[in-house]
Amino acid sequence: MSLLDIGLDAAFDAAMVFVQATIESVNAGWESPIVDIDFVRSRDPDTVMTAFTASCDVLHVMAHGDHAITPTFSSSDDQTIISLAELGERAADNGRGISAGAILADGCTTGTGAWQKAVRDCLHSEITYIGTSSQIGWHESTVFCSAFYGAMLRNKGRGMTIAEQAYDAAERARTAYEAITDKKCPYKVTMLAPSRRALAALA
Repeated sequence: MSLLDIGLDAAFDAAMVFVQATIESVNAGWESPIVDIDFVRSRDPDTVMTAFTASCDVLHVMAHGDHAITPTFSSSDDQTIISLAELGERAADNGRGISAGAILADGCTTGTGAWQKAVRDCLHSEITYIGTSSQIGWHESTVFCSAFYGAMLRNKGRGMTIAEQAYDAAERARTAYEAITDKKCPYKVTMLAPSRRALAALA
């Protein structure tokens, strides 16, 4: 697991600490990682770009989500803005796209069609994509993410690809979220395949 230091406001700081602690405990006690997780929360665009194109099982991005113009991750002070369109362009230039087994886009309204389309333009291969259908805060994030990573450990990947394992874990986390909170889970899970643009650029 790598921890890459998108700064957040105070409300998200508590969630970030909790989620980071949960992630750190996932592989505790094992000689080799069960799940290779890249947790991204950086104000340095180059660091973020490097993280997005690194190979890992789960790419967990905790930031503010916006799609007013184009799907974008941003810090609370708006000093760091990472556009997925820019990521796609860089990926094409370098011949390297997102190669994680799953992406957990832990921000507001990151599960829309616009987000999914933008992510598909950056993909090397099929992935599980987890985004949100509404505004979320620290409570929604901590409840879902703790259930998600707990479910990831349930099967330890037996007989499943990492994308399949993440999909199963996300569905179990959605069920757990609704049982715990008695509310509809704002997190959505889907399988995404590379777009034609990505296949042409990253072949």
